[in-house]
Amino acid sequence: MRSSGSGKSGGRGNHRGAGNDRDQKQGQGRPRKPRPEERRYDVGPGASQDGPKSGRGGSARGGAKGGPKQSQQRGGRSAPGRSREFETRAEERNRERYAGKKDVKLPKTFPGAEQEGERLQKVLARAGYGSRRACEELIEQARVEINGEIVLEQGRRVDPEKDEVKVDGLTVATQSYQFFSLNKPAGVVSTMEDPEGRQCLGDYVTNRETRLFHVGRLDTETEGVILLTNHGELAHRLTHPKYGVKKTYLAAIVGPIPRDLGKRLKDGIQLEDGYARADHFRVVEQTGKNYLVEVTLHEGRKHIVRRMLAEAGFPVEKLVRTSFGPITLGDQKSGWLRRLSNTEVGMLMQEVDL
Repeated sequence: MRSSGSGKSGGRGNHRGAGNDRDQKQGQGRPRKPRPEERRYDVGPGASQDGPKSGRGGSARGGAKGGPKQSQQRGGRSAPGRSREFETRAEERNRERYAGKKDVKLPKTFPGAEQEGERLQKVLARAGYGSRRACEELIEQARVEINGEIVLEQGRRVDPEKDEVKVDGLTVATQSYQFFSLNKPAGVVSTMEDPEGRQCLGDYVTNRETRLFHVGRLDTETEGVILLTNHGELAHRLTHPKYGVKKTYLAAIVGPIPRDLGKRLKDGIQLEDGYARADHFRVVEQTGKNYLVEVTLHEGRKHIVRRMLAEAGFPVEKLVRTSFGPITLGDQKSGWLRRLSNTEVGMLMQEVDL
């Protein structure tokens, strides 16, 4: 047993010894591959060839693992790699060389650079005609015109202050204008502020960023449509007698009324400040002696409808304005404020040649 154990031990020893002999024989035939810690990395022109060097080698500068490949020069000698200090100095020299030169500004030769204003689709989108893509489709459909000329190409520029833009023949409010219709309740004063503290139109628009003002007036006890906007020229023209914008009213009176009442109103009623004439008159509803009549006229004098009917012998018990030009009351509830649509704004401008 002892001899077999010693034999095994000796066998392991002989095996290790044989391996060492093979290593020695191979070492005599070709040079041994250096270990990683024994490899040499050139870090500069004056780097020594003896022993390993500390610091980062060529692998950190983008070379293969184990250092960069050395290019062979004449005579079999390898060219040393450039040090980081050398590259840093070269970079500094390049910076100093070009530091004093100014940036060259190229001429504006790209398409549209010489033009001014805003793109048409952007102006239309801001005016509320939908997204820019939707506005581009309006242009493709030849529904948009600038200063009387139909626009067919995309990217056309306009000056919102000067150019007249129309969609389907209706003028577009290209600036930051706001247009509202209020169904004014009875008892509300037609002013934006009231020093006596009464309820007024300004109470319905206190949360608006832009200051609005009313277009014309309604009597305190008269209900119905009254317009609010920040477009001064439009408001001025809508109330100017030259343009004759028609307003329609529903009046509650007590009859019986003669058949020629409408003719008398159309022919003209003599008032203290001159004749007043109605453009249209009709009976809408009758319940016994109570009548609901519709009166349309283009004048805007104070209490004009009440005064005309009272002079004809029929005092008004209740009065509601149902339309101002193309803007109708519809089913808008009393005290409600609504923003006018683009079509309605365009029709208003068309009424007064804007």
